[in-house]
Amino acid sequence: MAWTIFAIPASKRTELDAVLRDDQVSRQSQTVREAAVLGGPADTVYVLIEGAGDAVHRAEELLAPVGTRLPPADADLLYRKFKDEEEAASAGMGLFFTEE
Repeated sequence: MAWTIFAIPASKRTELDAVLRDDQVSRQSQTVREAAVLGGPADTVYVLIEGAGDAVHRAEELLAPVGTRLPPADADLLYRKFKDEEEAASAGMGLFFTEE
């Protein structure tokens, strides 16, 4: 599965929302997090798009004028943080539904 991560200034949230509603991009997995929560700048959001290669490429084209694609080393580290957060949430829900 292809993926990309962009840093988007909070001031461009309207433009970001328009990109995320794009027909092809909207059908992919999208994760938007405040950058400050993940150790980034306070006035930025991180956007992770995962899915089909052509759709991720389209997201990159549409997001390029809005924000900055993270360099591979930074993107890999941040991707792992996103996945760790997702796994922790899944584990928490499992505990919630487990009978004792």
